[in-house]
Amino acid sequence: MLRQLFGTFFKIGLFTIGSGYAMIPLIQREVVDNRKWFTEEDFLDQFALAQSSPGPFALNTAIFVGYRMRGVPGALVSMLGVTLPPFFIMLLIAACLTGFRENRWVDAAFSGMRPAVLSLIVVPFIRYLSRMKWPAVLTASGIALTIWLLGVSPTYLILGGAAIGVILTFFRRK
Repeated sequence: MLRQLFGTFFKIGLFTIGSGYAMIPLIQREVVDNRKWFTEEDFLDQFALAQSSPGPFALNTAIFVGYRMRGVPGALVSMLGVTLPPFFIMLLIAACLTGFRENRWVDAAFSGMRPAVLSLIVVPFIRYLSRMKWPAVLTASGIALTIWLLGVSPTYLILGGAAIGVILTFFRRK
């Protein structure tokens, strides 16, 4: 199982171009669809936890998945798997290609990749949105507008949402 965790997250780290947001659909596909380690609901819970924890959330997601599967050793191999490929790729780029970003061919390649990376972020968002009930969609929209237009820190909104969830659960059980 530890080899599977390492291999899965190594592949994700090796083939992801873009931000941590670009990793999430790949992690979800591997963990939920291909490996069946998590249900979609479990994965979304792990993802929400990873987003509300300090640090890069794609890395946090890998650590949480690994921990849930095999405890601390699983968390460590998942973390190593997802971080080693980009580390060595960046080390290679830094060592071999001075002025890499200023190269017009490299710049053109990155410009061409941006729409693909954006789609890696948008597709899971739309998929997740389509499964939400309208009150949740309206709430999410209101929160997004609050962050965007008013500049309210997402941290306060996440903590507030967690508090509301705990309070509602408490009253529903009584």
